[in-house]
Amino acid sequence: MKTISCMKIDEQLLQSYGAEIKTYKEKELIFREDDSPNFYYQIIDGGVKVNNFNDDGKEFIHNILGKGQSFGDAHLFIEKKYTVNAFAIKPTTLIVLPKKKFINLVEEHPKISLEINACLSLRLYFKMKMMHDMVSQQPSARILGLFNYLRSYTDCEDQHSFNVQLTRQQIADLTGLRVETIIRTIKKMEKENLLKIEDRKIYY
Repeated sequence: MKTISCMKIDEQLLQSYGAEIKTYKEKELIFREDDSPNFYYQIIDGGVKVNNFNDDGKEFIHNILGKGQSFGDAHLFIEKKYTVNAFAIKPTTLIVLPKKKFINLVEEHPKISLEINACLSLRLYFKMKMMHDMVSQQPSARILGLFNYLRSYTDCEDQHSFNVQLTRQQIADLTGLRVETIIRTIKKMEKENLLKIEDRKIYY
C-alpha cells in the first residue's frame, strides 16, 4: 500500500497565482485565534508554532512546523475562524497566497486537490488515533500517539527520521504525564529502538 505523505505545493505555481513572500521575526504573530482565515501559508525557511491557551493561560501546543510545511489549511475550506494561533519560533520566511486565489488553484489542479484531501485526512486520522492513545495508562502509548500525530504533518517515512521539536516539558504537557515519567519512558523507548536520541534531540 502506498504511504500517504503531506505534500508541499510548488512555490513557482503558488507565485503564478499571486503568492507573495513574507518574513517574520522570532515570536512574531502570524495569525491569532478567532481571526478570519484569509491566506494559505507555506514555510520556505524557519519554524512556526501552532498553539492556543486555556482559560487559565496554560499553553497547548498543537504542532511545531518547519521548511516545506503548510498550516491553517483546513480553515480555508470552511467558513469558520481560526481555533489556534500561529507564531514564528525563529526568523521565518513564508510564501502566502490569498484564500480566493488558493481556492482557484485547487479547483484548476485536481491532482493537488486530491493530495490536499489525502493530507488533511491523514492528519485527522492520526489526531483521532492520538486522542485514543491518550486514555491509555501506558506512558509509551501516549508518547507514540503524540509522535505519530506530529509526524503525520511531514513526509518522514524512515524510522528515526523525524526530529521531535518539543522539549520534555512540552511532551509532558501534551500527554498529561509528569516530566520525570517522560524522561524515564523515552530512555526506555530508546533501548527498545522505538526512537533514538542524539545531542538530547529525539528522532522518531
